[in-house]
Amino acid sequence: MGNRRNRTDVYLCDKKAGLLERNDNGYSFTYYRDYLALPDAQPVSLTLPLTEKPYESEFLFPFFFGLIPEGWLLDITSRTLKIDSENVFDILLATCGDCIGAVKVIPLDEEDGF
Repeated sequence: MGNRRNRTDVYLCDKKAGLLERNDNGYSFTYYRDYLALPDAQPVSLTLPLTEKPYESEFLFPFFFGLIPEGWLLDITSRTLKIDSENVFDILLATCGDCIGAVKVIPLDEEDGF
């Protein structure tokens, strides 16, 4: 997939909760074992309950899709960042490092390990 970023850490309340990845089959989300071991671990979304099993989807999970701008704000964001508005994963990476709410998405460098 070229030099695009394809992996991002997902934080919940400033705790590293999981890994969201773009791959040839779509997307996957996996909770980190260290996060699952926390006594106060919470799911990032009710649609992504805590589990060790990776979630797989052909499309970006609706919870993460809901974090990106919509409508006219998406148009402005897309033009400003020079990212195609259909490229929802890259928009997520570019805009959700400081979201409103408890979740934030921080891109990983491709050479970083899991």
